[in-house]
Amino acid sequence: MMENNSAPLKGLVLCGGHSSRMQENKSSIRYHGMPQWQYLVELLQSFQLETYLSCRVDQQQDFNSYPLLIPDSVPYGGPSAGLLSARQYQPGTAWLVLACDLPLISRQSLEILINAREKDCAATAFRSPVNLMPEPLIAIWEPAGLDALLENVAAGKNCPRKTLLNTDIRLLDNRYYEEQYNANTPAEKAEAVRQISSQSPHP
Repeated sequence: MMENNSAPLKGLVLCGGHSSRMQENKSSIRYHGMPQWQYLVELLQSFQLETYLSCRVDQQQDFNSYPLLIPDSVPYGGPSAGLLSARQYQPGTAWLVLACDLPLISRQSLEILINAREKDCAATAFRSPVNLMPEPLIAIWEPAGLDALLENVAAGKNCPRKTLLNTDIRLLDNRYYEEQYNANTPAEKAEAVRQISSQSPHP
């Protein structure tokens, strides 16, 4: 266990990917009648979390309507850039991180994650139903976890999941594991749309 910390928890929506497999911007897809980034922001805000968007520098104009932006500010790529830019922007903050490729995620999964938050660990994360490893982009990253990520990335290990595998984390099984579905291709998008249209809206 790490020394107890009282880091404030804030929300972070990762929008900095290039969406090359999807062939369109994943953060702008309207699964729920609004751009996906907005849906995720409102989901996090429903827990009274101050919520930021993470994006590449060249994307800033795409999100002019949203005031809380954290453009990438570190010399690394991938989701680690968003996580470490948030760490640099507000040191000492814990972040509930959501990737923009999670069309099925809802309040009920986030409630489990927030209620199970273990501040003495590097992170609190769900176990992937696909490979049983930690989900680094549906997780609460504590400052200690981000410190470990920075150390690993600086050493050439640019993988948030590997950082979680090698640090002290709280790993959860999500009873709503189907909400961890990732949509990264047109076929996966179509499947997500099918599932959403077949469900009643979550309360």
